[in-house]
Amino acid sequence: MSTPVTVRSALRSPRLLRTEVLAGLVVALALIPEAISFSIIAGVDPRVGLFASFTMAVTIAFLGGRPAMISAATGAVALVVAPVMRDHGYDYLIATVLLGGAIQVALGLAGVARLMRFIPRSVMVGFVNSLAILVLLAQVPHVVDVPLLVYPMIAVGLAIIVGLPRVTAVVPAPLVAIVVLTGFTVLAAVSVPDVGDEGELPDSLPALFLPDVPLTLDTVRIIAPYAVGMALVGLLESLLTAKLVDDVTDTHSDKTREAWGQGVANLVTGCFGGMGGCAMIGQTMINVKVSGARTRISTFLAGVFLLVLVVGFGDVVAIIPMGALVAVMIMVSVGTFDWHSVRPSTLRRMPRSETTVMVATVVVVVVTQNLAIGVIAGVLVAMTLFARRVAHVTETHRELGVLADGTTRAVYRVTGALFFASSNDLYTQFEYAEDPEDVVIDLSGAHIWDASTVATLDAITTKYERKGKTARIVGLDEASADRHALLTGRLG
Repeated sequence: MSTPVTVRSALRSPRLLRTEVLAGLVVALALIPEAISFSIIAGVDPRVGLFASFTMAVTIAFLGGRPAMISAATGAVALVVAPVMRDHGYDYLIATVLLGGAIQVALGLAGVARLMRFIPRSVMVGFVNSLAILVLLAQVPHVVDVPLLVYPMIAVGLAIIVGLPRVTAVVPAPLVAIVVLTGFTVLAAVSVPDVGDEGELPDSLPALFLPDVPLTLDTVRIIAPYAVGMALVGLLESLLTAKLVDDVTDTHSDKTREAWGQGVANLVTGCFGGMGGCAMIGQTMINVKVSGARTRISTFLAGVFLLVLVVGFGDVVAIIPMGALVAVMIMVSVGTFDWHSVRPSTLRRMPRSETTVMVATVVVVVVTQNLAIGVIAGVLVAMTLFARRVAHVTETHRELGVLADGTTRAVYRVTGALFFASSNDLYTQFEYAEDPEDVVIDLSGAHIWDASTVATLDAITTKYERKGKTARIVGLDEASADRHALLTGRLG
């Protein structure tokens, strides 16, 4: 792991501080059309998404466990809370955000972040690749049925973003692309789609807001399912993003702090009438991978710049051509996609099950437009394939031997992991009719993992008893012996 850049070291270094400030500005510009789009998805005024992005970014800058990660209004959360807005109205939406934030705080303090270790690498790769595809697909509406001039503008933006870093890294290339293309549209007086076309920008600061809903069980029944969904989706997307940034920056982060910090950020956002949110992977990649930011300064300034831009300089921001932002997001998509994972050489070496999990994650995410659902589906596929693979590792070998007194004994040596998927076949591996009266089942090379295995062993010994024979189980390790002693004869 590399030594992380701290806020203190960035404040003492003009070079690092300049990187953080400019990164925050670029992210703020990229946040504006995204926040407006997500507001439309949720069915609320664009101000609601913009204010949510401001409060989320500023709050998580202080409370989050992953420096340089951007949190704001997101499409995943917007999709979850949209039915509440549609069916019950704005006040119930804010009540949902507040309850969702409280649930996230509770889950964070309960240690839900530790569950991240159960997400396989192949799911993470699918998560990253599907994210890149979603970012790219999100740009399609901005390049369909637009003036022809938009296409060369996007090409120029891409050329600047790709070529400028080879000349100088003093100023982030995305910011230069935005400034150059905006200047061109103003000086040439051309008419192309701009940020102002996405929705009305606010002209005042956010104010405290308490939802006007009855404090009854009926209210809880209405908002609880959506609040739980919002909490889980937000945490999953945020923790996966934090892990992704850990890999990009080669540093550690505090996932537990990030989990409850997201909850507090949503509580703050709800108190100011925001629509809620979570970590934004695309903007985070702009901040960390494209602009090179590493500290909480960039996250904080992204929120501050966002508010200043939309409130104080709304007229200027409104004329930024969408083509410039499309160019930025295309490069984010290209930079995010794990190209190594789809190389023919990699696919040849990779086990087929790993590739299946990755593809399944990508397909579900792209079809549902929901990263959280895709990750859950990927984990389920990975678990199923793993169980299937491990189940076939279990083996049973039968040996017949003559004892000193002339009697015959059958010894079954079982090896492998015994659980529901493998132990179901174990029952059929014994020669009940042909075996002598003395049977030994040696499990010194196996391990009992669940009640299903104990039930199977009980069924085996019971069948031998019915035939007037004795089957003894030997060789259990300590954990298996404890589990067997606790459950045998008690499972029906």
